[in-house]
Amino acid sequence: MFGPAPLPRTFEAARRDLGSPKPSVRADAVRDLCRHGAEHRDEVVRLLGAAVQDEHEDDEVRATAAVALADLEAEEAAPALVAAAGDPSPQVRQMALLALGELRAPSALPVVREALRGARPDVRFQAVIAFARICRDHDLVVAELLHASFDEDERVCHIGLRMAEELGAAGPDGGAGAVDPRIAARALGLLDHASPGVRALAAVVLARTGREEADGVLVEIAEGKLRPEQAEDEAAAIELCGERGIRRARAALERRAFPRLLGRRDPFAWHARIALAALGHARAIAAILGELRAAGRERRNLAVVAAGRARLRQARPAILAMQGRPERADQEAVRLALAALEAGP
Repeated sequence: MFGPAPLPRTFEAARRDLGSPKPSVRADAVRDLCRHGAEHRDEVVRLLGAAVQDEHEDDEVRATAAVALADLEAEEAAPALVAAAGDPSPQVRQMALLALGELRAPSALPVVREALRGARPDVRFQAVIAFARICRDHDLVVAELLHASFDEDERVCHIGLRMAEELGAAGPDGGAGAVDPRIAARALGLLDHASPGVRALAAVVLARTGREEADGVLVEIAEGKLRPEQAEDEAAAIELCGERGIRRARAALERRAFPRLLGRRDPFAWHARIALAALGHARAIAAILGELRAAGRERRNLAVVAAGRARLRQARPAILAMQGRPERADQEAVRLALAALEAGP
């Protein structure tokens, strides 16, 4: 018989169990201690900072403490995390770099930059993320992301592109959705990379600049011939087929959006309907407009988002009617959809 799951420790119990001889108990105590950060912040941060620096602690305990400090947004713990970023344990180094990236601690920049040239790809992976979030010099970040895109490890190469996508482009026309021209040029060279994941993300990044060289890869993804490891890359590629007006993807999108009777529902059916609606597909448009009148709020929310992404201007009256009515739809989703409709194609 399985008993009920144990309740989270009280603050006193968690503090007591930090001294347990069992590393697994100490790691659990660190997680439970983090839950009490709002009430006992100073003491919790002090205890976690000590745990992450203690060279006699178990690797799992120190790594867990580093993540807990990030969860608490404990900027005052940056010195302890900077020290941990040079820890002998790769696991601790990874989690310390992750935490420093989450905290965006400027003091961590030298140690993070050093980790970019580390011998282990898992450490370089976390360093790429942290550096892109901490460094405020756009050109320097671009240079390091380009360097990462040449890494022999495909995960490091992929995260270099991902962070470039997050970074956007400098200047008045930059920001979300924008891509630095140097990154776009590198993405073009990665369209034939050996890794399906890198190829897919390179196509997504390049397509968002309006370049047609990525269209063939987008169609491959829509047709299921190229399977990215990251679901978000597959979803983005499918929607971009509609946004880019790639009509040769229509048949593949239809198979995804409207499976045959008793057929297995495609996990990207919603994205395929958006793409089809953007291509002017009558059935997809009708499906999205119909969902705006659905009984369930979650279904209506999804329809609001879909209508905005597909730029369905005929959905505007129904979405306008949801303004100021949170019981009908999420108001941020309504705002974004209306803004997209105002922006036009």
